[in-house]
Amino acid sequence: MKKITLIAVLFCATIFNLNAQDNLTVPERQNLTIYGTMSLEDALEINESNPNEIEILATSDEEAAVNISEEATHLLHDLRGTHGPGYLNASNAIDAIKQIRHVRTERVQQMNFTISEGETVEMALGVINKSNIEAQIEELEGYGTRYHTTASAQRAAVDLKAKWEAMATTYGRNDISVRLVDHSNASDSTPMNSVVMTITGAELPDEFVIIGGHLDSTSSQGNNVAPGGDDDASGISVITEATRTLLEIGFVPKRTIEVMAYAAEEVGLYGSKDIASRYGQNNVNVVAVGQFDMANYKSSTKDVYFVSDTNAIDPTLTSFFKELLDTYHGSTSNDEITYSTTTCGYGCSDHRYWFENGYKTAFPFESSFSDFQQNNSIYHKNNDLMKNVPSGDATHAFKFAKLAVEYLIEVSKKSSLLSTPNFEEEGYELFVIDNILKFKSDRSRSAIKELKIYDVTGKEVLKKTSLGNSGKLSLNAFTAGAYVVNVVLDNKTQLSKKVILK
Repeated sequence: MKKITLIAVLFCATIFNLNAQDNLTVPERQNLTIYGTMSLEDALEINESNPNEIEILATSDEEAAVNISEEATHLLHDLRGTHGPGYLNASNAIDAIKQIRHVRTERVQQMNFTISEGETVEMALGVINKSNIEAQIEELEGYGTRYHTTASAQRAAVDLKAKWEAMATTYGRNDISVRLVDHSNASDSTPMNSVVMTITGAELPDEFVIIGGHLDSTSSQGNNVAPGGDDDASGISVITEATRTLLEIGFVPKRTIEVMAYAAEEVGLYGSKDIASRYGQNNVNVVAVGQFDMANYKSSTKDVYFVSDTNAIDPTLTSFFKELLDTYHGSTSNDEITYSTTTCGYGCSDHRYWFENGYKTAFPFESSFSDFQQNNSIYHKNNDLMKNVPSGDATHAFKFAKLAVEYLIEVSKKSSLLSTPNFEEEGYELFVIDNILKFKSDRSRSAIKELKIYDVTGKEVLKKTSLGNSGKLSLNAFTAGAYVVNVVLDNKTQLSKKVILK
């Protein structure tokens, strides 16, 4: 049947009238358990090939409100061969129909994206650690599955919150908070929490720079085993290491940075829909949203592919991302990162609902979607593990971490008002000679209540309490490398300093 004929039939036979929202009835087909919206083209193709797996409730322009089976979601993946769920979830038929009639919020934002923080960026690029990215990917793979309804998914969220809090403590940051976002009462509910880290801006705290990826995983081979190493442990690991890098160099932003690990992306963007909708309803001033969803499977000739779908991506912010790569990794650079563009399709990833709420979004992806379709053999499979990507490690994700760091620094900007307190600024001395850590201050200063030392991964390797105003500690048992010393004084002030052991 030709597409235009099928569209005409569907318009005539649509079960629901778009103007009669008060008396909608639910199709009584037991296998149809998911309400949502998808592209009209995809809905028509599934309806033609598998009519028992879909009910088209209404159509509008290029979208369809549907009631579909779980089998239809797998058919959608096979049909589109691209990334993301391919549909936007809805709580019921009325909600689905309202979604396709929704008009995108338009926000007037005066933000001008400029590149001015070269010295800070170069410092940050020197401390990004590929091994940290690899360790984080393997840690997330270790849950076995992070499918949003499983206990292990929620455990992953709780553990990530603890890890991000430990990072803040490691570097003595009292401008950082981490929270779990409960979606159990959202219109699309999930037992899995999203995780949000907030680094409060020192000068423009009400302007928000957001970076995110999704924490959940799925597998078409069964969700009991869905390690999600590339999708999207790679993205979460990239934004985690990018954030740690900012803390490592003592970066204090002018604007507030929020780092988000979204719940339940794979089943219709539940977590990001709830968060973005709340921010939109409260008119939160989000100046930019960067999405990092899959960053480690290189299957194209270029390094980074920017999604260019006009129904979910802001061209101004996307152009700025490209400018970052041109500036810091151009063709004359010793660290060139090449890029191109690609299209992603309907319901592609979590940036979609930020865009729907009127915010500027950009989405750098690991490959072109045509190459992704042909070459990524582990996508949504039980063997989605880092060891199975072409490099076998985090080489590709390492490039995305650089871009993430550049984005966060250049959009949030370095504050000139505040910096992380260190020992010398507060009248204390701390130094290492021959692997002996020495610290001292005069007795007019507050005594050291607690001293902790962390390695570069954020792991606590030493803890001492009640050390007074001076003393020394042997560090001969530690391997050579960089460590962070964090001290809490009796007056509750926190100080930190990086030391090097040889």
